[in-house]
Amino acid sequence: MPLESLPLTPAPRTMTWIRRLAAGTALALVGACAGTADFYPTKGDVKPHPGVARAKAHPIQGIDVSKWQGPIDWASVRSAGTQFAFIKATEGGDHVDDRFRENWVGAARAGVPRGAYHFVFWCRSAKEQMDWFKANVPNDPNALPPVLDVEWNGHSQKCPKKLPKAEALAMTQYMLQEMEAYTGKRPIIYTDITFHKDVLEGELEDYPHWLRSTAAEPENRYVNRRWMLWQFTSTGRVPGVRGDVDRNAFYGTQAEWASFMATDCDPRHYRRLSAAGLCADK
Repeated sequence: MPLESLPLTPAPRTMTWIRRLAAGTALALVGACAGTADFYPTKGDVKPHPGVARAKAHPIQGIDVSKWQGPIDWASVRSAGTQFAFIKATEGGDHVDDRFRENWVGAARAGVPRGAYHFVFWCRSAKEQMDWFKANVPNDPNALPPVLDVEWNGHSQKCPKKLPKAEALAMTQYMLQEMEAYTGKRPIIYTDITFHKDVLEGELEDYPHWLRSTAAEPENRYVNRRWMLWQFTSTGRVPGVRGDVDRNAFYGTQAEWASFMATDCDPRHYRRLSAAGLCADK
């Protein structure tokens, strides 16, 4: 069945902001009464690292998933206080995650705000990859902004090489522009320490960044990079997900999250970017 024909029944975003704020406040009170700094004490971590302990104190928490999480009970994920999910959609120019369609629909039905991410394969052209993304990811106005996942493909026997910085940066910029033109939303850049140091350091300041740092706070691993999202563990536990799952934190308050949901822009960039017509006003 084509993805576009699958029934989607997400609640209007205006109402879900209110519900999220109320749910987050209630869970924060539960955590305070239990004597823990974690805003969402029903979540956990099999291998917690003391260097990232403060991530759990951020009031807006989410996950990212792919086929490796298996079937997900999205209603339980939502009941646990999860306020966002990023779902692997595409990779390179010829691969769709096996559970993308299932997760995309399931998260929406459960009322979990969700966005799609594309994993870049450096041995395919940027145009091929964005053509593939557009062909397989619905342009849903209720979705979170799309994510461009830029890491080196060192795990791949087919494409272990690193490109020169200028070439990798040009490809990244093209894909970000195509994602924004397709969805009307400012994309988020996900990256790790190595790729950031090799390619992104000092670049693309006008985009929100989602940084992986599982042993220290991002400020200690990334040079002069302000983060919007922080992936702080890959061994998280969340009701509704079997086994390990990546856990993530939003940098700011519930009010700042509501601003992001309303504009699709990092609140700290909103004034400058909205003047250039790069933020939504719903």
